Amino acid sequence: QSRKGDNLFTCSLVAINPDTGKIAWYYQTSPHDTHDWDSAQVPVLIDGQIDGRPRKLVAQAARNGYYFLIDRTNGRSVQTVPYVDFMNWSLGVTDKGQPINNPAKDASVSGTLVSPGSATNWPPPSFSPKTGLLYVGTSQSYGLQYLTDTDERPEGYGGGAVGGAGSGGREGYIKALDYRTGKVRWRHPLTEGGALGLLTTAGDLLFGGDGSGNFVAYNPATGDPLWHAGLHATPSNAPITFMLDGRQFVVIGAGDTLYAFTLAR
Repeated sequence: QSRKGDNLFTCSLVAINPDTGKIAWYYQTSPHDTHDWDSAQVPVLIDGQIDGRPRKLVAQAARNGYYFLIDRTNGRSVQTVPYVDFMNWSLGVTDKGQPINNPAKDASVSGTLVSPGSATNWPPPSFSPKTGLLYVGTSQSYGLQYLTDTDERPEGYGGGAVGGAGSGGREGYIKALDYRTGKVRWRHPLTEGGALGLLTTAGDLLFGGDGSGNFVAYNPATGDPLWHAGLHATPSNAPITFMLDGRQFVVIGAGDTLYAFTLAR
């Protein structure tokens, strides 16, 4: 409450000229962030087509539940749509594609029920140029926001807004978003959690977890599991793939262990 306005340049996608260090453009995905949405989600560069014209794009599925598609040459909005099934913190978006905060869902002394608690997080999504889909680990959840400092000039973040964001009503999914529209083309339920790192390959596979300690290869067109291996812990960050001595490896970290898989000869 002590920092009115948009609070530039927080919760933003920022393009920086690598030769000069100067900002080329910025796009704020959560103006005047009062819910700790931040902008830790991995942006994805896409060379695609919009309305039949080639466009250089950057996409981000944000913690606040919105999918943003931005023209990366100028920072202008192409698409902003929710990718969660319900949200109550926003009253819609502006003509620039930026969310409009619902003041009734800011933190309160008695507690405010906010959705989503956190729609995703830092583990990276993945994009497949073959399917035109962006794959994101998501969570449909609620969180409680409490106001613990009612002073007009409070100490700390958000005027003492604290709470168990994402702690209730949690449903986890891998969701496949059409990069042009943000529409969910398919979803695969996870047993727990939601935010998880994903990897797509040129061999038409989508690698990720399932929330139960399994490492899974999914069909990227449908979300159907094709193969899995049980690990001793649930992986969260993304797997990687590489060639070594003529063999293709996929490596994933889970707990304190790295697991490497390759096709049997």
